[in-house]
Amino acid sequence: MKKSIFTIAILVIALVFTNETFAQKFSPLDKSPMDAASFPSSYRDSDKLVKVVYSRPQLKGRALDKLAPKDKVWRTGANEAAEITFYKDVTFGGKEVKAGTYTLFTIPGEKEWTVILSSASNVWGSYFYKQEEDVVRVKAGTTNSPTSIESFSLVFEGDDLKAVMYLGWGNVIVNVPIQG
Repeated sequence: MKKSIFTIAILVIALVFTNETFAQKFSPLDKSPMDAASFPSSYRDSDKLVKVVYSRPQLKGRALDKLAPKDKVWRTGANEAAEITFYKDVTFGGKEVKAGTYTLFTIPGEKEWTVILSSASNVWGSYFYKQEEDVVRVKAGTTNSPTSIESFSLVFEGDDLKAVMYLGWGNVIVNVPIQG
């Protein structure tokens, strides 16, 4: 009997001082957390034109062209390649695109970037990018940001069914018009 009480007491103490027995193992926060941007951006507006799910790397003292090299296909963020969903048929950078989900790649340039919508899905990085999977390629203008943007960011601005998608990182802002 004493042995049973002692064993139960040890088990109770072990449960009180450790949560390993029943705890789940959760990963720490990702260094490039996933985010989403949509237009319209209001949570109350369920009639969206477009939404992008992407990861947000940070410069952390590094040069932009080391993270998103000029003239090379970039995944447009970090980790998995960004995905863009159009909920209606749109004109993207002047080219017609059917409603659907696409992978968003970019090719950074000196004065303009090439923005690519690809039919590839569930893509990690741009390591397996194939040009034959391109749906649309558009040239996007760039402007300089007056202050450095530490975390890669994406935002939409506009009204009604006309918006501009802005990609910003470092001192570069890329813009692509979208019309529904």
